[in-house]
Amino acid sequence: MELSTTESFSPLNSLVSFPFGVTLLPADSIEFKFEIRSSRWMLILPYLDLNIKYFDLGILSRDATDDKVTVEAAEAALKYNIAIKCATITPETRVKEFGLKSMWRSPNGTIRNILNGTVFREPILCKNVPRIVPGWKKPICIGRHAFGDQYRATDTIITGPGKLKMVFVPEGGDKPVELDVYNFKGPGIALSMYNVDESIRVFAESSMSLAFSKKWPLYLSTKNTILKKYDGRFKDIFQDVYEKNWKDKFEAHSIWYEHRLIDDMVAYALKSEGGYVWACKNYDGDVQSDLLAQGFGSLGLMTSVLLSSDGKTLEAEAAHGTVTRHFRLYQKGQETSTNSIASIFAWTRGLEHRAKLDKNGRLLDFVHKLEAACIETVEAGKMTKDLAILIHGPVSREFYLTTGDFVDAVAINLERKLQQPTMC
Repeated sequence: MELSTTESFSPLNSLVSFPFGVTLLPADSIEFKFEIRSSRWMLILPYLDLNIKYFDLGILSRDATDDKVTVEAAEAALKYNIAIKCATITPETRVKEFGLKSMWRSPNGTIRNILNGTVFREPILCKNVPRIVPGWKKPICIGRHAFGDQYRATDTIITGPGKLKMVFVPEGGDKPVELDVYNFKGPGIALSMYNVDESIRVFAESSMSLAFSKKWPLYLSTKNTILKKYDGRFKDIFQDVYEKNWKDKFEAHSIWYEHRLIDDMVAYALKSEGGYVWACKNYDGDVQSDLLAQGFGSLGLMTSVLLSSDGKTLEAEAAHGTVTRHFRLYQKGQETSTNSIASIFAWTRGLEHRAKLDKNGRLLDFVHKLEAACIETVEAGKMTKDLAILIHGPVSREFYLTTGDFVDAVAINLERKLQQPTMC
């Protein structure tokens, strides 16, 4: 495909890109010729002059470097402020299969800790893709506080009668704080969990930064009526961050921050038309993000961005995981119909952030036109098999496009849009 005759982009600041990580061979992780790579070659690189820094986060590359490559990639993301990441394998049950030296941590967790940010998911809306919740006319962006609570808890089985206590031993020799929890009369279960002020504050800053960038209201949901101190701490820190750093900015754009009880927030979400950011504690975000994905239609139409607390660094990826089953078909030379929209939007959301940082209006226009080209292609009836099934139910071959044919259809729409006046 030729460069557009109406758009010419100067070299941008460096963009960090993480190659596709689902492949099984180290060489393939950089030159992977499946749907992610075809999307990039057909829809991004012909139009943009990018200085891209590549990091191979394939599982064998992580193993060969003792996972140092993941740390290096995250540090580069902080340096350049942008990262585009493809789905990666977390080797919890794959150590023997791949002959790994160790069961390495999830790369997402490592990157999230280094970037010190929050993961936000947001649906991509297509008019003809049915929604289980038909009243959702606008996107709902959900932020999950991905630290602590149940996910770092210590749980145990109580074998018989006895007293359960919780003890905090301060550093410096101060007197321990001992709390009575429960007197067991027989067998049962117990759990102890925690969180820290610093992480909650980062969560608040990231949530407010994203809401402000979108000019959408922000809601935090907790159960502080029951967990008065635990969930109450989330509420208090959010309110403090809002009052000190964001209230004037929000009010200047007629948006707001509000705390709601989780049960009230869930009811409101189902009744609302969307158009806001929803900040959730760890478990709530885990559950509600999947509810939103299905309510809006498909996990394949869901973006995912990790935003640092200062709002400067953004990592974008598709919300779905690896597409191993499709890759096996591709390896055998069989036809695939893989939905690449979320992967394309990972690029557009990263490039949108780059455009805003650099105040590059032409790049922002390109991003908006590429996203519109994707959506309009689907709305014109040209789509991959997963979306065709959502719209028509069980389908025969003529109802959907192959992986490559869908990217080609988007490219044709994009080329047409690039001949039109700028949208920004």
